[in-house]
Amino acid sequence: MSAFERARWLALLVPAGLMLGALGSQYIGGLYPCEMCYWQRWPHDVAIVAAMFAFGLRSHAWKGRFVALAGLGILVSGLIGVFHAGVEYGWWEGITKCTSTAGSSGNLMADIMNAPLIRCDTPQWELLGISLAGFNAIISVSAALVIFGLLRQKDA
Repeated sequence: MSAFERARWLALLVPAGLMLGALGSQYIGGLYPCEMCYWQRWPHDVAIVAAMFAFGLRSHAWKGRFVALAGLGILVSGLIGVFHAGVEYGWWEGITKCTSTAGSSGNLMADIMNAPLIRCDTPQWELLGISLAGFNAIISVSAALVIFGLLRQKDA
């Protein structure tokens, strides 16, 4: 299998697998996504569609562009995962209301009533101290770098 074929398969299987895991943890495991979790899903959706185009097109040049676009989507999701994991670990503040604390606006009751049910700054699940956002960051950034490396090889 050529480097291009490996890149193309990775560009499809990595985001598809991560999305299956996310949806499975939501609908089977009862782990409901926060706002930033959804942000990580959107680029994976784009990556899956782009990778499917890379399998359906005849032009090798266009196939390569769509694999690169899928790799970019995977990378973007991973970088959002880095940001989300940093919010969960307390490395920096979040930028959404799902990380705000009650009473921050001066009206405690309004803050409580408007607070999201799923907070972005508290991981719902961890393995070895790594949250789901952390795993998405590790897997997505690594896979994107491998895809870009494979695309740069001469037989790509």
